Amino acid sequence: MQVQLILIFVALLWGLNPSAMEVGLLSVEPMSYNFIRMILAGVLSWLVARKMVTFKSLRHCGYKEIMIASGGFFLFQIFFTTGVKLTTVGNASLILSCLPISVAVINYLHKFEQANVNLGYSIICSLVGVIIMIFSTGQSFSLESNHLIGGIMLLLAQFCYAYYTVFSKQSIKEYSPYQVTTYILLISTILLLPFSFNDFYQTNWSNLPWEAWASIFYSGIFPLFLGNILWIWGAGVIGSNKASLYNNLPPVFSVMLGCLFFDEKFGWLNLLGVSLIISGLLISKKNSNNT
Repeated sequence: MQVQLILIFVALLWGLNPSAMEVGLLSVEPMSYNFIRMILAGVLSWLVARKMVTFKSLRHCGYKEIMIASGGFFLFQIFFTTGVKLTTVGNASLILSCLPISVAVINYLHKFEQANVNLGYSIICSLVGVIIMIFSTGQSFSLESNHLIGGIMLLLAQFCYAYYTVFSKQSIKEYSPYQVTTYILLISTILLLPFSFNDFYQTNWSNLPWEAWASIFYSGIFPLFLGNILWIWGAGVIGSNKASLYNNLPPVFSVMLGCLFFDEKFGWLNLLGVSLIISGLLISKKNSNNT
């Protein structure tokens, strides 16, 4: 039960993140924003990891797994940042909710984890729940050419994130989640440098309003640093197939945030969508208790 609660907490952090990022992106270009929060998360992860664990030397197999996970995380940043600007929020939410499918496929191809009927039911419930949530909040779908390109970018983004989830989970069989997260964040930040250097250099960091800095610090410390350590740890405990289902909880918290602070309505469609997403998690949990 503890790991499920922690993954729900991670989903909460990620659900609040888009609203927090919107504040910072009013003053900072997306690539600059992403790069500075990656630096913050990477440095913080390194400092915490050096205090918490003794770093183990990487074997060839461990090095390979961490490099694949880092590549997936880095490419997610590129494709997500590009894709989300080219398509609708509805398209983005639907495509990103396909993560459990991609994780299950990757696990099957690499023979890491086995899928079963209950997992299939969990994924279907969760996916239908997200679709209903999209309709209930008035978000739209579009197949126009630019939205289609954005959709392809986001499809690649979630597939890359699936590789990050699967291979980071494999890495913590031998290495601490702190060490794995630190390596992934630092490697991804270095890879991101050529893509963000120009915007980063041209940003007048000294004149940023405090709200932008608060946004950067929240997004870098909580969703990016803390969220990914707990995500990798949780995937290691219950498996990446089941952990990936919690990726579809952030829209639930986003809707709840809108109801609490922005006077948005919570109707029966919202309730149905939330119920289906939670049902998917309960089916998955029931399956884990039976194995």
